[in-house]
Amino acid sequence: MVPEHRPLIIDVAGIALTDDDRRRLVHPLVGGVIHFARNWESRAQMTALNAEIKSLRPDLLICVDHEGGRVQRFRTDGFTRLPSMRSLGEAWMQDPMRATQQASALGHTLASELRAVGVDFSFAPVLDLDYRNDAPTQAPALAAPRGGASGLGRPGTSRSSVIGDRSFHRDPRVVTLLAKSVMHGMLRAGMSCCGKHFPGHGYVKADSHVAVPVDRRSLKAILAEDAKPFEWLSDTLGAVMPAHVIYPRVDTRPAGFSCRWLKDILRGRLGFEGAIFSDDLSMEAGRYIEGRVLSFAEAACAALEAGCDLAMLCNRSVGGGEDLDAFLQDMEASRRAGRWHAQAASEARRRRLMPRA
Repeated sequence: MVPEHRPLIIDVAGIALTDDDRRRLVHPLVGGVIHFARNWESRAQMTALNAEIKSLRPDLLICVDHEGGRVQRFRTDGFTRLPSMRSLGEAWMQDPMRATQQASALGHTLASELRAVGVDFSFAPVLDLDYRNDAPTQAPALAAPRGGASGLGRPGTSRSSVIGDRSFHRDPRVVTLLAKSVMHGMLRAGMSCCGKHFPGHGYVKADSHVAVPVDRRSLKAILAEDAKPFEWLSDTLGAVMPAHVIYPRVDTRPAGFSCRWLKDILRGRLGFEGAIFSDDLSMEAGRYIEGRVLSFAEAACAALEAGCDLAMLCNRSVGGGEDLDAFLQDMEASRRAGRWHAQAASEARRRRLMPRA
């Protein structure tokens, strides 16, 4: 008997469901929906949209990429304009304790406002380090740890990351403490949280939406700095999203398609037990494996077999949604053919992301 597993996160076309949206959302492999700015008109409209989604399937996880700063999908009709994560890192440099209070308040506001319109889950916070040239490298209230990672807060690094002001800080300890405060606020509002982009997207310059970033550092270097927040928060994070980045000294595959990164390191070495989402598989880097660009279904199968619990395909419902329909058909055919294997444990992890308070 095939275990129940609904691993696919898809999108809907507009501000109200179409018949095609309804048909796709009740597909047995669909486990959730992700909203974008195009799905937003007002609080009343979003509340009605999400209520209809839940009427189709109460177990569907309604998600949004809503971090604050430049990544905030809902900005009008009473939604608070949330500051960037970098602004919290800058506040830390002036008053660390006040910065953690601000971070908790931001997390609670973020989650409370989303939950008030029927959203279950946000892909936040970003745990990537800030490698911009002028990023502060040494937190004022944190001494160098004894016996810790030798590279923490190392000065003199000169990079310009696409992550930009989505990152809290250069120091992984500051990132961890501010992220934990944001997560505390989210959890107070009953919303789980997702750390991204494992094991760290901050060091590379390329944007994985349009290119394939490559980070040529060693595993030791990455684990000593960029992966530290994921390790330190492994028992608090409800979910993790891996980076669409290739780390060739560890694996030739991007992290989201790598058994070594997801099963051996994230789960085995760092002890993470929550859900693992693929990043958007419509990105160019999201389907590039070992020199070949895969189809959407091939990429989703590769992500699930590598250790992801959920595979996300965005922005394919617009303009008729033929790509999305083909994707759902191909995923069902791939399951029957054994190209990916349903996992009861993955389904349990998905369900644990539902709001609890």
